[in-house]
Amino acid sequence: MKGWSLLALACLLAAPGYAQGPADASLALLQKLADAPGPPGAEEPVRAIMVPIMRPLATRLSYDGMGSVIAQVGTSGPRIMIDAHMDELGGMVRRIAPNGTLTMQMLGGWLDQALVDQRWIILGSKGPVQAVTGIRDIHVLPAEDRTKVFPRDGLYLDIGAKDAAQAASMGVEPGDPVVPDAPFTVLNGTDNYLGKAWDDRIGCAVLLEAMQRMAKLPHANQLFFVATTQEEIGLRGAKTAADLVKPDLGLAIEGGITGDVYLGHPEETQVKLGAGPGIFLYDTSALPNRKLVALVRRTAETKGIPLQLDLVQGYGDDSSAIQESSGGVPTLNFVVPVRYTHAHNGVVNRGDFDRMVELMVAVLGQLDQRTVDQLRDFSPQ
Repeated sequence: MKGWSLLALACLLAAPGYAQGPADASLALLQKLADAPGPPGAEEPVRAIMVPIMRPLATRLSYDGMGSVIAQVGTSGPRIMIDAHMDELGGMVRRIAPNGTLTMQMLGGWLDQALVDQRWIILGSKGPVQAVTGIRDIHVLPAEDRTKVFPRDGLYLDIGAKDAAQAASMGVEPGDPVVPDAPFTVLNGTDNYLGKAWDDRIGCAVLLEAMQRMAKLPHANQLFFVATTQEEIGLRGAKTAADLVKPDLGLAIEGGITGDVYLGHPEETQVKLGAGPGIFLYDTSALPNRKLVALVRRTAETKGIPLQLDLVQGYGDDSSAIQESSGGVPTLNFVVPVRYTHAHNGVVNRGDFDRMVELMVAVLGQLDQRTVDQLRDFSPQ
């Protein structure tokens, strides 16, 4: 990314609102990952956090042609792909208007009502540029329009520039990535963490901690810990990474969707914050391998880990791209519950995260060639 350096990232992370001196390593990791800017196609700052942790633990570390990180642990046994995506919802500058405002191309599944009057960071050639999507003033808005949603095509990024020339002098031009400006916060002393990009930085953190633990444990597999790119615009990195890994089994780690705030819609989602990790029995993009579901449920019960089951429409994840690779791969999507996904501010629970790491490590410890062969066996019994 032109001009976007680790120094600029460090300046952003040192800005007001970025808590200093976290109490433990996991909290520090979650904070860094959540605050790092990384919209689809511009995941460099996230990769810069993850690779230094992955490289010393890996038997071999490589990249696919779209920037996904593939860290292999072990050289024999079935090929297990553990996946989390680095990118977050964001946008890119479309054009600079004569008055110095900018239009934005959205990247990922944004709701229009989540875009108005929000702060953003543009990753320009001279470093981060702060911006806000404005809002028409209530004093001039016709009464009949006051309850309407402002469409995205009518929104502009205001960077304070008086004209196009001043905007350009700030290092902004079409194609520059844009991310939400929503710093990490421990929510009022609770075990809940407020921040952006939990979809899927929470999965990235689980992947890293599971990799750290598995590097110290005996196992009978070739584990491929894969941090993918461009999930939010079509599961693209998972497709290209799976082409290289050629997995025998795929485990995706995602941010789930909670149903514990906006009640009255029980068919939308059943997961609750703080009630443990979950797995998807269905989403719009994939049906999991039923025998793999049973194995995970047994493992969770044996380890005393609470496990939530969910079925969600209008949701796609990397497991479906892995599932369709190499002639068909048994897969399952694991989820850490997240409130308010696909918006500036989401909430996760620390206990859910910790238990997901425990569950992932326990599941990986159950796998060997015989077990994977059984999961892949569809012959009539």
